[in-house]
Amino acid sequence: MSGCAGGAGGDERPPADAAAVVRGAADALTKTGSARARTAMEMATGGTRVTIRGEGGVDFKNRMGQLLVMLPTDVKGEDEHRPITELLVPGALYMKNRGAGVPADKWVRVDTTTLADGNLVTGGATDPLVAAELLRGAQEVTYVGETEVAGTKVRHYRGTTDIGRAAGSASAEVRGALEAAAKGFSKDTVPFDVYLDEQGRLRKVRHRFTYVNNGVIDVSSTTLLYGFGTPVTVVLPASADIYAGKIAE
Repeated sequence: MSGCAGGAGGDERPPADAAAVVRGAADALTKTGSARARTAMEMATGGTRVTIRGEGGVDFKNRMGQLLVMLPTDVKGEDEHRPITELLVPGALYMKNRGAGVPADKWVRVDTTTLADGNLVTGGATDPLVAAELLRGAQEVTYVGETEVAGTKVRHYRGTTDIGRAAGSASAEVRGALEAAAKGFSKDTVPFDVYLDEQGRLRKVRHRFTYVNNGVIDVSSTTLLYGFGTPVTVVLPASADIYAGKIAE
């Protein structure tokens, strides 16, 4: 990705209402239908910094997605981990290979509306659909300039979004998760950098969350979207394949 070249091309004009353009990013993705996704979540606490990466696809029209999430070796203190498979659906997160004591062939189901962060950080990847919907609360947005993301010309915007405001404007499928996050985070305001293509579609967004969990934890969550229109199939596990026991942290 190249650096920002804010207006260096001559007659480039910033949008009349940058905040409105950013708030409309989620609707632009719904019209597009689906996309491939890469995620990176960098967490810093007590001088330690780790990055969790994910890759998969999202069906924005049907509000479903699937990610393969890779844990770094220093999260659990082991040399290698099996990737965690995550299925993202309205109100729920399904995870396979998550947690000690869970049989290898079983899934864990988490109700995202009961999580203090609404699954903005719990799963090790911000659901790309929720990351886009979070921008509905965008405010104090500044147009930075044109740049490129993965070879595509984009417009870079910077600002803050309000989780509670986003929840009030979000689609019904993700509203519950955002309402939970609005209650759970110590700060409702989330700084962001977002990059939109000429069709207003989100190509890249970075949110910076801060929350308290045995100390202050700073989280930078990045979502990169590409391959628009690529079919995404999500098959939910049968109820018999869902683990009902306690999960070790």
